[in-house]
Amino acid sequence: MRAIIVPVPGDADVLELAEVPDPVPSDREVLIRVAAAGLNGADLSQRRGYYAPPPGAPEWPGLEVSGEIAEVGSSVTEWQIGDLVCALLPGGGYAEYVTVDAGLVLPVPPGVDLVEAAGLPEVVATVWSNVFQLAELRRGEFLLVHGGSSGIGSMAIQLGSALGSQVLTTAGGAEKTAFCRALGADVAIDYKQQDFVEIVRDATDGHGVDVVLDIVGGDYIARDLEALATGGRIMSIANRGSAQSTIDVGKLMHKRAKLWGTTLRARPLDERVALIAAVREHVWPLIESGRVHPVIDSVFPLEDATQAHLRMESSTHLGKILLQVS
Repeated sequence: MRAIIVPVPGDADVLELAEVPDPVPSDREVLIRVAAAGLNGADLSQRRGYYAPPPGAPEWPGLEVSGEIAEVGSSVTEWQIGDLVCALLPGGGYAEYVTVDAGLVLPVPPGVDLVEAAGLPEVVATVWSNVFQLAELRRGEFLLVHGGSSGIGSMAIQLGSALGSQVLTTAGGAEKTAFCRALGADVAIDYKQQDFVEIVRDATDGHGVDVVLDIVGGDYIARDLEALATGGRIMSIANRGSAQSTIDVGKLMHKRAKLWGTTLRARPLDERVALIAAVREHVWPLIESGRVHPVIDSVFPLEDATQAHLRMESSTHLGKILLQVS
């Protein structure tokens, strides 16, 4: 089969379309004929040599796909050949076929295009796990989402708003802030022109935000703490540029705050399966009703993976970027 491989770490132009062995599902796995794969920041980090796939995962990138089940393992009873699905992967999505544990598979929601469904599993699982399971965001609380125009950001805004929170977000420029407001953000802050700490204080009447979803890292963490309410929670899920963070531990203690650093890809399989079950229970009904939807910026052919990565690195995209497999 064809897949996009990374022969050596480097810039986007190192990505290469190549022939790789066809995957074979184990007893508890399904084989998916891939319709599309979603791009994620982790893919860019892997390409640069900073984020190796976990043991047993394919060496090529891709953390989420949509497609049709082509084969099921001998112990799989919940899925059948021909089912239209999307799935959370430990890797290997940039390919014509992929195998994955049956517990990491979700049905394509009614009303969602098969290709666009590839933009759901990773972002929904990331947001649900961090914002709602770990940080326990509650109705009426304030949520601050950094990078609101990104794939993760666009989903966090929608879910926060749909479940009754006041959502503030940062984004770069008038087009992106307008985009975030259209998705349901109550306050959209142009980080190029405004100090998000000051805007948060004004917008919350000095209360601060209860939960921060941070995909930036670096010096943002200390500023998150400044913007945080007493008893607030900061979820740090990415660190762009690998910049170090320095915080005032005394202030963290004074605010009785929590700072979590999390990843999703390397969690034990049983944790990821439980998360996907929770997503199906709590988030899939919102998607099926139309209250939440995948936000797609652009779709590139699989063989144009380099251009797709360049698009993501430009930070001009609004929502998810997908690779479509012909």
